[in-house]
Amino acid sequence: MSSPTVVIIGRPNVGKSTLFNRLVGKRLALVDDQPGVTRDRREGDASLLGLEFRIVDTAGFEDEDAATLPGRMRAQTEAAVADADVALFMVDARAGIVPLDEEIARWLRAADTPVVLVANKAEGRAGESGVIEAMALGFGDPIPFSAEHGEGVVDLFDVLRPYVEREDDDGQPEDDESPDAPLKLAIVGRPNAGKSTLINRILGEDRLITGPEAGITRDSIAVDWVWTDPAGDARPVRLIDTAGMRKKARVQEKLEKLSVMDALRAIDFAEVVVLLLDATKGLEVQDLKIADRALQEGRALIIALNKWDVAENASSLFNGVKAALEEGLAQAKGVPLLTVSGATGKGIDTLMKVAFETRDAWSRRVSTGQLNRWFERALEANPPPAPGGKRIKARYVTQVKTRPPSFVLFGTRVDQIPESYRRYLVNSMRREFDFGAVPVRLTMRAPKNPFDRKDD
Repeated sequence: MSSPTVVIIGRPNVGKSTLFNRLVGKRLALVDDQPGVTRDRREGDASLLGLEFRIVDTAGFEDEDAATLPGRMRAQTEAAVADADVALFMVDARAGIVPLDEEIARWLRAADTPVVLVANKAEGRAGESGVIEAMALGFGDPIPFSAEHGEGVVDLFDVLRPYVEREDDDGQPEDDESPDAPLKLAIVGRPNAGKSTLINRILGEDRLITGPEAGITRDSIAVDWVWTDPAGDARPVRLIDTAGMRKKARVQEKLEKLSVMDALRAIDFAEVVVLLLDATKGLEVQDLKIADRALQEGRALIIALNKWDVAENASSLFNGVKAALEEGLAQAKGVPLLTVSGATGKGIDTLMKVAFETRDAWSRRVSTGQLNRWFERALEANPPPAPGGKRIKARYVTQVKTRPPSFVLFGTRVDQIPESYRRYLVNSMRREFDFGAVPVRLTMRAPKNPFDRKDD
């Protein structure tokens, strides 16, 4: 399904392209003090505190004849607004409301597209009167904003969220992937851990070249497969075999460097990453680096001890690896640790079952009611600290996306919450909503008031 679309509209030189660049995270639109720099519609993928949508920058709205260049630019703007889910009507708080703003407001009131009024350049005292003036345009209270400095993004998030988070028939926002979509499962690890052998055993055929020599696999290979679960249901899987990743100092040949880069891209593509360890060699620092990379990229992680059929002192080996993981992957305690054998096929069904369960947790969305009830209990059990004697007031928390589950905590001075308290909230959330060891992102956002005076 297509992404929700947000269009920015306003008269020339009010800061539309500056806001566009801030939302897409790069300078895609030219910005200059000279009005009329933007002529055609410019589109980009935007992100605002985890909200993802399509953003459209438009030419400055001018009241000119349709046959002229400004008139044709206006027609492009009108078409963009008609196609959008919501329009950001931007005015210049420092310049105040001018007749062209009022003309645009009259036109927008007659259109069917919802409108959010943004008073840009509102930082400092110079914009106060313009923000108040903008209330007369008839679109409710304007959002005091500074596209140049990024002030007001929390308020913009609050207003845009209902338009951007589309809901399905069950009242839950739709995700890009359904539970019935193929599971994208990447097998990663050091050279000769048995990745290709395991995939061949899973497929039941010699699909990939294997052998005692390390580094046979160079390209990441994707193979489609169907796993039959214990209930007899067919579950589609896309298996991704990758090149072995050695320590960076040992990677010298250009081809091997390209292979490792390809393996890293496979991690980015995957939903669940299986880090395969050689049970005859145990856990090494390089394994922890690979695991950390997968978690940093927000992927769900499973660790599997391969060659379990020939492992010696199996019980002590398993407990030793488990203890080392608890210490080395403190950011995701409880990562599933399984045993498999590419030679005999032992543990493959368990691996697939855990992989699908892990993806379910990685894709889980928590209802607002459940989240708020948990939040109240978590604050009551352990209130936020008061750094410097100033009380932190946590107002509410909201989930902004899944895959991985990502949340934003709003409130006064929440940006001063120490890391230890953030970890407390994340760990409490893991237990409450059964996220297991999948990455959980929690960002703190304290609204900035553009009318705050430094000298107060």
